[in-house]
Amino acid sequence: MKKLIEFKKQRELGEVLTDTFGFIRQEFKPFFKTVLQICGPYLLLFLIALAFYIYSSGDVFNFQLGNELRQDNLPLMFGSLFAFMIFGVIAYTVADSTVLHYIKLYVQNEGSINIDEVKQNVKDTFWGFLGLSILKLITLFVAVLICCLPVFYVMVPMYVVFCIYVFENKDATTAYSYSFSLIKSEFWITFATIIVIGIIAMIASYALDIPASIYSILKMGVFSGEIDPANMKDFIDPVYILLNVLSYLFKFLLNLILTVSAALIYFNLNERQNFTGTFERIQSLGKTED
Repeated sequence: MKKLIEFKKQRELGEVLTDTFGFIRQEFKPFFKTVLQICGPYLLLFLIALAFYIYSSGDVFNFQLGNELRQDNLPLMFGSLFAFMIFGVIAYTVADSTVLHYIKLYVQNEGSINIDEVKQNVKDTFWGFLGLSILKLITLFVAVLICCLPVFYVMVPMYVVFCIYVFENKDATTAYSYSFSLIKSEFWITFATIIVIGIIAMIASYALDIPASIYSILKMGVFSGEIDPANMKDFIDPVYILLNVLSYLFKFLLNLILTVSAALIYFNLNERQNFTGTFERIQSLGKTED
């Protein structure tokens, strides 16, 4: 019988990392099956739009002697870019919702997961999640425009705002405002934890880009005498497109791990502030003695 990951407890940085990967390892098959079953169609559309965008941008930026940008492919490029952004927002929103509702049922049912129930919960909270996603993006964008320091401040509550929305059944605006209160007393340790997790994710993300970069370098070296450097289309072939699509796919899966870590950070903050899990354990001990 598998040992359940206890979410409702205080954790240090090392425990957050250990339990994040421990949960993924333990729930690997049902977890990814649930995510792909619910997010699969949106993820597929997202990757198809990406492939069209890469292909069309290679045609548009096809410089010949004295020529400007090719305009015949501009509608395809901007159309695929628009679809890429829209389906990207939807895919990531549904993925975050799926992961958090999966964890919520995991905690409530002691590891027992019903995919249909997760799917229904994701469906019921889709618009709230989407609205909160847009609010989160606007907050981070405004913080970037103001200065770097506000970004470091708002990134902490924004990291756990989805968790508050799901685990505490709050509406989007209440979850948004409460996220700032939740992190107030534990800001610096939470900030340090997010930075370490972010660095690990960034390194992994860069590593995922290496195959496409190596292929481009090899192609320039091997075929340097045959390829016109001004012709972008020469570098964008099916292999290059496939490598980039796979890179984005793995980055999408990497985001699932970050969402699990966000849930663990939320429960750590909630436990330190409200002692929810402690009270529940005390109550369960009392019932056991009875």
